[in-house]
Amino acid sequence: MDKKIISLGSIEKIPLGQGHCFIVGSEEIAVFRPRTGGLFAIGNKCPHRAGPLAEGVCDAQSVICPYHGRKYELHTGIGSEKGETVKTFEVKEENGEVLLTL
Repeated sequence: MDKKIISLGSIEKIPLGQGHCFIVGSEEIAVFRPRTGGLFAIGNKCPHRAGPLAEGVCDAQSVICPYHGRKYELHTGIGSEKGETVKTFEVKEENGEVLLTL
């Protein structure tokens, strides 16, 4: 299957140290911009109770769901509770533009 790269727009849509939810087709994708640099993209819905992960608190490694405190690793999508994971996506910034690979 061929990979598709799509633009999510300006990096400025994602505040430093926070996340932003983008709707791509029928999928909600949370893109995080940690204060330490880089970008990470994961599925926006927490597997526990569908909490909006883009609204959670993030650091360089993880995000905490704002609903019930479940923690997910930004690199792998692995959750703090056994068996709970979220999908991860390739994402990068190029010339001020956020590019997501599907």
